[in-house]
Amino acid sequence: MIHDLLFYTVLHQPLWIWLMFGGIVCAILFLDLGILEKKAQEISAKNSVLLFSAYAGIACLFGLWIYWYFGASMASEFFTGYIVEMGLSIDNVFVISLVFSYLAIPRHLQHRVLFWGILGAAVLRGFMFVIGAEILDKYDRVLLIFAVFLIYSGLKMLFSQEPAINLSDSRMVRFFRHYLRVTNELHEEHFFVRLPSTTDPSKMKWYATPLLLALLLIEFGDALFAIDSVPAMFAVSHETFALYSSDMFAVLGLRALYFLLSAAIHRFSYLQPACAVLLVLIGVKVFVGEFFFKVDDRISLAITFILLFGGVLLSLVESVKREEELEQKLQAQQHDKSSP
Repeated sequence: MIHDLLFYTVLHQPLWIWLMFGGIVCAILFLDLGILEKKAQEISAKNSVLLFSAYAGIACLFGLWIYWYFGASMASEFFTGYIVEMGLSIDNVFVISLVFSYLAIPRHLQHRVLFWGILGAAVLRGFMFVIGAEILDKYDRVLLIFAVFLIYSGLKMLFSQEPAINLSDSRMVRFFRHYLRVTNELHEEHFFVRLPSTTDPSKMKWYATPLLLALLLIEFGDALFAIDSVPAMFAVSHETFALYSSDMFAVLGLRALYFLLSAAIHRFSYLQPACAVLLVLIGVKVFVGEFFFKVDDRISLAITFILLFGGVLLSLVESVKREEELEQKLQAQQHDKSSP
């Protein structure tokens, strides 16, 4: 079964295309962890900007190569998928920040956790894309179910008033702590440590550290977000190579995006509603394309960019406005205190 699925995926494009893309991804990961970040250290704001710009630049160059080799249509699908995935990754950034804060993971160790988390995400997304491509090839009407799910997810995201996530009450956290014997403290960069047993100190046992718990929670969170993002990607295109490559470049840039936005994630208050509207529009696009007419890929790309860029711009404007109001309020309070 797995052999047939992989063979089906390769049939979309020659094997050398996939090997080339895999080589690029491996080279990026090797340079990132093996050379640029060989030692555990905190990534500065400046380095975060440079790292994110480098990942975005590589993705753009790859998209231009797709335009040259495959044509404008597939390039539009690649860039649309990349922008959609980057926009939907904002919620992922929030969860990552929450996990690191809850487990008190210092910033100089966060890069290591996210590196291995991205490797896990690459495998998980690859599996989901292969399965999704096979399902759509045999039952193309399933895409309409995806569309309904995207519209429902978008509306729920737009109007939901659910409270913030509380990891202290999470069943997943309790499950991992119970079955993995997680230590209370970190042990440098190690995911596992060998320590004396709590019941019999003369025996040594393997224990998981909070670093591994953070990795597992992030992987679990990514799996949940992939339930939204993968159907959204298939609603953009059926071309597996364009979808998976754009998704992987977005995932590769997620680590840099986290370090770039983690300190200011609260400023982007309009980005989640923009992503919610985008999910609804992607779902509607599927129905329009199925029953009426096909929406031009360039129009889809333009709408995606305008929505997400507009969400960022409105968020920044609102953030500046709130800061000015707070400053005026503080100045008024100081003036009242100084008045006789």
